[in-house]
Amino acid sequence: MDSLHKSSPPATPSPLGHQAGDSSHFASSHPLSVALPRQGVSPREKQPRQGHIWRKLSTVFFISLLVVFLGIITFFLYRSFSVGHTIQFENNTGDSFFSDVKRLTSSLIKTEVSPLRGEKEGRINILLLGRAGEHYPGKNLTDTIMIMSIDTMNKKVSLLSLPRDLYVSIPDTSLFTKINSLYQYGQNTGDGIAPLRKSLETITGQTIHYSFILDFDGFEKIVDALHGISVDIVRDFYDPRYPGKNYSYETFEIKKGWQTLDGATALKYVRERHNDPEGDFGRAKRQQQVIQAIKDKAFSLGTFFNIFTANDVFTALGESIETDMSIDDMEKFLSLARKLDTKNVTSIVVDAWKKESLLRVSHIQVGSVTAFILVPRIGNWSEIRDISENIFHLDTIKDRQNNIKKEGASLTLIALPKDTALAQKMKTYIMEEMGFEDVTIVSSDTLKERPEESMITDRIGLQKPYSLDELMRKFSLKKEDSSPLSQSDTSDFEITIGNDLADTLSLDDNLSSEVPEDNSFPEVLPPQENLRKK
Repeated sequence: MDSLHKSSPPATPSPLGHQAGDSSHFASSHPLSVALPRQGVSPREKQPRQGHIWRKLSTVFFISLLVVFLGIITFFLYRSFSVGHTIQFENNTGDSFFSDVKRLTSSLIKTEVSPLRGEKEGRINILLLGRAGEHYPGKNLTDTIMIMSIDTMNKKVSLLSLPRDLYVSIPDTSLFTKINSLYQYGQNTGDGIAPLRKSLETITGQTIHYSFILDFDGFEKIVDALHGISVDIVRDFYDPRYPGKNYSYETFEIKKGWQTLDGATALKYVRERHNDPEGDFGRAKRQQQVIQAIKDKAFSLGTFFNIFTANDVFTALGESIETDMSIDDMEKFLSLARKLDTKNVTSIVVDAWKKESLLRVSHIQVGSVTAFILVPRIGNWSEIRDISENIFHLDTIKDRQNNIKKEGASLTLIALPKDTALAQKMKTYIMEEMGFEDVTIVSSDTLKERPEESMITDRIGLQKPYSLDELMRKFSLKKEDSSPLSQSDTSDFEITIGNDLADTLSLDDNLSSEVPEDNSFPEVLPPQENLRKK
């Protein structure tokens, strides 16, 4: 007690000028005196102590915010590392976790970064593939095939969908198969995604810079992690034989109009094809619609800053995605994505069920089974390449078509007698789709055999450049100066049909208002020899 008295401060004078000795004595003798306010404290003394308390609270609050902020940053870094080690990366260099940390940390502080592939050229093309996965028939069939293109200068986005039944050559072989079987082919040969990527580059004429492969289970998990997506269902659907897991069937039913879909329902909506009058092509449109809905939800402010939702999305991505995009490039891509105009996405589905469609239905005989396939209507990929090249400037194609009609060019097709049907197919296309009004077929006996390459002769010396350029582009023609016909022929251009056109146009095709249902080869179509007629 004596020590308390010695350390006690002197009594403060009261407002009346008297010493408050009794109060001091009480304070020194009570065990809680350090926590009790003294009587008669002046306002001037009280104010600095309150300010000190608020300064302490402000400091604590600031430190708490800093801890929370650092915690969020740490979480996203951790999840980035976690996803980076869980996602299947192609061409993995085997870097350690700590080298990943060092690389990612340095990328956060460095001022200069290397651009994404294709960024310098102004266009990035990303291949988006959807495969069934382990629990479904045809686990490595890529029934969803899209190319997302980004115009890096104008910040525009496009989606080009190609159908799974497209009949394509297998790169570096003389064999053919459906395009959705190429990924499995690459798995069998040890080439991974390379054959499919190379085939798509041939079809579209575009370089594929990155690829992402997502399976059905991962798709469900992502939608569920986002707590569902809002989709305007395009029509009523009822399918009593919707294909489920492990070769099972179930009933799928959904009504037209806006609905919030969970992962399982969203997957059924994008996979359904039997009850869609447009078949695979209607499905491709729904896939693009749902991708847009996922994008809208994923980049909404509430979802982007919801740490729990982000954790679920990261987990779903890590378990179900295969990609060749590095962690560094993912960071750059997400930075670019925030600047893109994703409200006005150009969406194109390459289909076969309308007169103006770029594809036609055909069939090939595989053993005792007649297999359904899709082929380009003019026998080559030039029209798809044209769409791919000008997907951000589709008016360019319309302007070119208008200029061709203004030129009013005339054309003569020269063919062997046995190729008259092929020539007629070309004539119909050139008149109906290219706008030529004067096309004549000449069956030439002077040609003993077809030339290897089809050729075109310009008899008017570049006076009608749009028509000449379009014919050469569409049919991959070789230009020749000499004419195989007599001077009496007055057409502007002459095309001699060679082995290349005879080959590409030989597959039977048909245009029907009803899209045939493909019940053959629900799994991988075996590689086929070139069955086209010679």
